[in-house]
Amino acid sequence: MNQTEQYDAPIQFYNRHTDSVETESVYGEGFLRWAYGNPLGRLTVAVAVKRLWFSRWYGWRMDRPASREKVLPFLESFGVDPDEFADEVESYATFNEFFYRKLKPSARPIAEGESVAVFPADGRHLAIQDIAATDQFYIKGQQFDLAKFLGDPALAEKFAGGSVLISRLCPVDYHRYHFPVSGQAGPSDILDGSLRSVSPLALRRRLSILWENRRARTVVESPEFGEVVVMEVGATCVGGMHSTFTPGAIVKGDDKGYFSFGGSCVTTVFQKGAIRFDGDLNENAAQGLEVYAKMGERCGVTG
Repeated sequence: MNQTEQYDAPIQFYNRHTDSVETESVYGEGFLRWAYGNPLGRLTVAVAVKRLWFSRWYGWRMDRPASREKVLPFLESFGVDPDEFADEVESYATFNEFFYRKLKPSARPIAEGESVAVFPADGRHLAIQDIAATDQFYIKGQQFDLAKFLGDPALAEKFAGGSVLISRLCPVDYHRYHFPVSGQAGPSDILDGSLRSVSPLALRRRLSILWENRRARTVVESPEFGEVVVMEVGATCVGGMHSTFTPGAIVKGDDKGYFSFGGSCVTTVFQKGAIRFDGDLNENAAQGLEVYAKMGERCGVTG
């Protein structure tokens, strides 16, 4: 398979719940392939789509009462289960209200055990046990620049040789995110940037999107896992990253915030030797495959 074929290949992932490799149904796939694979599309991204105003404008559209008409067709097209919702479907006044909906607590039980870390969000998760020893980020040959991603060279030194979990949310996913470990959480520090797509269709071509995009960084001091960075990454058409927590003591599974409309990701960075990711995460990452799992499920244990 040549490089162009690798870029354009269907997005496949391992589904932990079905024990099978599946092909992702991409919301807006035609536009994404044009925007990141076509020269005119890439120019459009550079001129307009990556700009903050574009995503704010799109987010504004999803906050208008007329957007409510999109909710039922979305549910039917993507098989979202309304029985998990904390509120009735009819109660959502706009598409964005539906998009960042809350779920019943029973819909996302939190894996127990002080030595257990959990996924911070629903989505497709790429686990890299040793950031420094791999080049298998969405496509072979790409290196992860930790210092640029964290936006702080001194902080990056603390995490040299550490582990990273990239939790990618699609528009069809539950879009609230939570703390993966317990401990003391610092404030949410905003790192300004652009807003490109974080779909593999874009990341295969340009992994640096992860540290060029707008980000929100929180450092958690965990008794079990040491210092942990939980970082939200904005993306095209994400109207905003909204923190809902108060800095201080937090418990694994507590709400951290939510994304307005759009695909996005939450990245969790552990210090060297602090975590041992579960076998299915490591095995599939070696093949460049993400693992689909839900918030609150176990992702690893203390190293």
